[in-house]
Amino acid sequence: MTDAFNDLLAANREYASTHELSGFDGIAHAGVAVVTCMDSRIDPLRMLGLHPGDAKIFRNPGGRVTPQALEALVLGVHLLNVNRILIVPHTRCAMATSTLEEIRERVGRSAGQDASWQPFGVVEDQQAALAEDVAAVRTHPLIPDEVVVGGFVYDVDTGLLDQQV
Repeated sequence: MTDAFNDLLAANREYASTHELSGFDGIAHAGVAVVTCMDSRIDPLRMLGLHPGDAKIFRNPGGRVTPQALEALVLGVHLLNVNRILIVPHTRCAMATSTLEEIRERVGRSAGQDASWQPFGVVEDQQAALAEDVAAVRTHPLIPDEVVVGGFVYDVDTGLLDQQV
């Protein structure tokens, strides 16, 4: 075992001493699901005034609606009380401000080896990608028309959401 996680395990023990979600049913109590980026500047619950247990959160580089995100959304809608879906990419996202070649170069340099084979989901046009993602969710055969789907851009500098779709 390594000591590299000791600080996190200590923080976890402190968290667990006041853990309030024991026995929680796991549904989204506010009926919300959010697909957003993995960027650490985004706090999906707090940006919406929500709390643990209120929403289902799916994060990935760029905040794209991938097949895995669609799987999570279908499950959320049918099994976990989700009736509103927010798709939320953000400003100054590395996946939307870099080319595939630039990302591969940076990763390759950091890894000390060729990364030209690794796929990365760069976003050439963030607005078009957001519209495409919203349409993919709205037209998915397992997501009913009653589910409200919106596309937003989160501004990492102001903390504000701007509804785009």
